[in-house]
Amino acid sequence: MFQLLLRPSRPLLQLALSRSFFTQSPRLSGHNKWSKIKDKKGANDAQKSALYTKINREIAVAVKTGGSVDPEKNIQLVTVLKKAKELGVPKDNVEKALANCVKGKDQTGEKLVYEALAYKAVGVVIECVTDNTNRTIHNVREVLTSHGAHMTPVNFMFSRRGCVTVSLDDPAEQLDGLMGFAIQSGALDVDEAPEAEDASELESIFQLFCEPQSLAALEDAVENAPSDLKITIKSAEVAYMPNERFPSVEDDVKKGVKDLKEDLEAIDDVSRVWTSLD
Repeated sequence: MFQLLLRPSRPLLQLALSRSFFTQSPRLSGHNKWSKIKDKKGANDAQKSALYTKINREIAVAVKTGGSVDPEKNIQLVTVLKKAKELGVPKDNVEKALANCVKGKDQTGEKLVYEALAYKAVGVVIECVTDNTNRTIHNVREVLTSHGAHMTPVNFMFSRRGCVTVSLDDPAEQLDGLMGFAIQSGALDVDEAPEAEDASELESIFQLFCEPQSLAALEDAVENAPSDLKITIKSAEVAYMPNERFPSVEDDVKKGVKDLKEDLEAIDDVSRVWTSLD
């Protein structure tokens, strides 16, 4: 009788332990998964916050420089607002930034441009919007030094141009029409986009260049181009375009310049970076 009561207790104990061990693992797994999601969300939120801050500063500088919060009277503001839209900045954020400008807030920002040389031959132009020039130049110099680059005039390597980047569905059939239409609309030149990683996409992407003050008019013209041209605008900006393209560059130099550019753009006060390799 005693033995009959004792024997069943062993499988029951094992079953209890097995259930306890089995049910603990999913809880740990779920917790770990949520932690990863939370960390990823936090990183995305931080990136969005940095982007919104940069756009707010650019809006403030555009209003201060152009003298108006009315886009119809301020070409620089038009460019910034379109950039904000392309980058997915919420309309509420943009309207709040403009409202602060009207109230006299956020107008202390200043637009600065720094020039540097990397790898002995690659020109770098760094455009900043800041309310503290000492902080900005310190941060920029620190990144340049860490990559073996240094500040020096390289403006002669670039031309300041308005640039509208577009794509065509069928470049073989549409390119002549695009070039004729672009020149009639104020473009100075039409060129194939610089070499990109996606070679197939490269064949259908082109850049329309114009004088900086003509950018808004050219973009509007392209937006209202005849439907048979099937032009799609990918971006529009006033940019520093290289006067000459490097025929060939070693892979380690390309990677080094890419890393330098990313580290500079990570600085809160830096709004845009151009290199003579672009």
